[in-house]
Amino acid sequence: MKSTICIGTRGSTLALWQANHVKNSIEKNFPDTRIDIKIIKTTGDRITDRPLSMVGGKGLFVKEIEAALLDGSIDLAVHSMKDMPGELPQGLVIGAIPERANPFDVLISAQGALFKDYPQGAVIGTSSLRRGSQLKHLRPDIEIKSIRGNLDTRLKKVKSGEYAAIVLAAAGLERLGQGSEITEYLAETDMVPAVGQGALCIETRENDPDMAEILSTLDHDPTRICVTGERAFLKAIEGSCHIPVACFGKILDNR
Repeated sequence: MKSTICIGTRGSTLALWQANHVKNSIEKNFPDTRIDIKIIKTTGDRITDRPLSMVGGKGLFVKEIEAALLDGSIDLAVHSMKDMPGELPQGLVIGAIPERANPFDVLISAQGALFKDYPQGAVIGTSSLRRGSQLKHLRPDIEIKSIRGNLDTRLKKVKSGEYAAIVLAAAGLERLGQGSEITEYLAETDMVPAVGQGALCIETRENDPDMAEILSTLDHDPTRICVTGERAFLKAIEGSCHIPVACFGKILDNR
């Protein structure tokens, strides 16, 4: 069994929360294991001046972290599952998918107004083609404007009046204790989530029995079943952040 494990992660507040959550879970099960966290800057972190749909390639928030896994400088990587491309690089596997958090999207409004009550031409901020497409389907009369930046930056832009509202993933807000900022939860029939939204991906090298044993204690079977189905759909259509892809699986009556 490894005595020291290095976790690779992005450096955002949410990414660090997620990495530390995994770190704490492993330490609880393997108290004699030392765990370090290494911050790795990705292409998606460096490019902040335009929507990701305008940037070429896949895996914009994971490629550099996966490279560190492959060269052995880290032992596992913690990602938001919705950032993962449909196919992994050769030599890497999804070692664990912990229990999924809230998979849905939420609206944060400057004035506390509900989505249905926005006036014609109201400006809604989102960096996601998926969200923008579904919002325009529901309300063709609103304006969609791209927004990038961390959570605090986006909240300030709403409160300043630059946007009437923004749409974000519920899981990120709730994990960071910012649930009080939420104005409205959007129904899954109106805003179908991204593939894997709300779930974490713990990625590691294949043929590593020590890591496989450790990560098996974090895996949540119902979440893995649903997310695996969603990712099969993503892979089949060769989806990426360049096209508006939405898919959500759930288990009903054991099916």
